[in-house]
Amino acid sequence: MSKKLLSVLLSTAMVAALLVGCGNSAAETETPATETEEAAPTETEAPAETEAPAESTGMKVGVSMPTKDLQRWNQDGANMQKELEAAGYEVDLQYAGNDESQQLAQIENMISGGANVLVIAAIEASSLGEALDMAKAANIPVIAYDRLLMNSDAVSYYATFDNYKVGVTQGQYIVDTLDLENAEGPFNLEITAGDPGDNNAPFFYNGAMDTLKPYIESGKLVVQSGQTAFEEVGTPKWATETAQSRAENILSTHYAKGSGNNVDVWLCSNDSTALGVTNALAANYDGEYPIITGQDCDIANTKNMIDGKQSMSVFKDTRTLASQVVKMVGQILNGEEVEVNDTETYDNGTGIIPSFLCEPVFADANNYKELLIDSGYYTEDQLQ
Repeated sequence: MSKKLLSVLLSTAMVAALLVGCGNSAAETETPATETEEAAPTETEAPAETEAPAESTGMKVGVSMPTKDLQRWNQDGANMQKELEAAGYEVDLQYAGNDESQQLAQIENMISGGANVLVIAAIEASSLGEALDMAKAANIPVIAYDRLLMNSDAVSYYATFDNYKVGVTQGQYIVDTLDLENAEGPFNLEITAGDPGDNNAPFFYNGAMDTLKPYIESGKLVVQSGQTAFEEVGTPKWATETAQSRAENILSTHYAKGSGNNVDVWLCSNDSTALGVTNALAANYDGEYPIITGQDCDIANTKNMIDGKQSMSVFKDTRTLASQVVKMVGQILNGEEVEVNDTETYDNGTGIIPSFLCEPVFADANNYKELLIDSGYYTEDQLQ
């Protein structure tokens, strides 16, 4: 083998190894979150002449994503397909249009079509029982992707970000930005949480509320609407329009134009709900602009951060999660021990599901260039 060829092969192997790790790198999508489809992030690729075509493994992986309507899921699907195909797997990638019956049918077709492993991001956590029963009967391992599949013993593994820590990160951002340890307050807080049908949503909510609870109980944070329970603040399907409508009602009742009342903080669990809140504020509020949290670093929300209309967004690098899932798929199909780092947290109603949790970080106007542009997640043009 020539020295030149050996050098190329070694360089390619090093790049592949760097992409596989999952941890404290610049780490849902829930969800990003514009309600219209956005372009997926660009990624730097090695020159074509240095890449050898992947040798087919003869194995097929079914990948089920909830919808194309949210930017986040387009990115997850694209990243997953790219890495799985690069590893030599045939990929059957399907989007279900936020229709639970369609997702069920698509997964059943993947099973009958010969899938060897299924990777499923569910629309609703408990809606896929029939398909999961089929997978179990056919001895097809199932990886729950980002959202835990509930009430089924067919689920083999769960891959996600540390969802409780996502909420803690949002809550701690509020604590630090308002300097709640030292400031007198009180500050007005409102809360917009996620989809009650998404198993992740309570983790986001609880992480944030556990962090903020001492300040709410002491009266330093005051929720003027009185709406604090998850059942009161949840947003079905993470819909921007639903979040906007509820925010408009809260603003007209407690922070009407000309009232002099300020909402100081609006805790939003993800970017699609944050977008609804910012839309409501633009049309219905004339007080001092609040701190607004989010999650997923959607393009529209990142632009809002740059413009001062959103304070932060938790960044969950979908490339990192995709790399980990590809690694888990390979370990399953090769009969190897599957790497997990949590065997205590996620009970889907049939028992604890072995999980791999990637680490989230947050982006704001101060560090978005480093996290999102310098890493190749977005180009500068996408954020203009």
